[in-house]
Amino acid sequence: MLAEAGDAGVPALRVWAPGRSLAFGRRDAHADGYDRARAAAREHGFPPVERSVGGRAVAYAESTLAFAHAVPLDDARTRLNDRYGAAVDTLLDALGGVGADVTRGEPPRSYCPGDYSVRVAGGGKVAGVAQRVRDDAALVSGCVTVAERGPIRAVLSAVYDALGVPFDPESVGSVAQAGGPDDPDAVRDAIETALVDDREAEVRDVADLPVDGAGEG
Repeated sequence: MLAEAGDAGVPALRVWAPGRSLAFGRRDAHADGYDRARAAAREHGFPPVERSVGGRAVAYAESTLAFAHAVPLDDARTRLNDRYGAAVDTLLDALGGVGADVTRGEPPRSYCPGDYSVRVAGGGKVAGVAQRVRDDAALVSGCVTVAERGPIRAVLSAVYDALGVPFDPESVGSVAQAGGPDDPDAVRDAIETALVDDREAEVRDVADLPVDGAGEG
């Protein structure tokens, strides 16, 4: 998607359920407790994987959604923070539109802490945003916890303990906890609608997209 957006100059969007897994960031892979953390993830039924963007470890349960929005760029050196901010604002609109009481920011000692996150108002983190930039396009991506908090809290507690990183299990929130639906299809439709934003869209099978040598899973 990122390569095609840059080559064709056309934005692209994908929102999907990755399935249960524990995604480690690059910093995790260099931590002394990384092997123990991977073992802890497996013991909790979360297959470990590594991602090339983002910060610390993130757990994906069955209803967790991921999104990736590829946008063409005129100048890769500008508007980085604007894209982050716009993604957070779009998530707030989408989740608020399905009844979730969410706000910008995140609680202390949260998983994968970052400046651009969405949380339950007065509660745990629901979503985080990352970004990958190349000369001609940017991929603004993130994940949204829809419903299952218990398994995520349990695995992240074990993983972060192994990595030696502070973590509060209560920092995990969800769309359902915020008063929204526990149906990932309803949340996915809301996110897709908000990101497309009334522009004309062509629906394509992800299998039809070209893959370059640096493609992500």
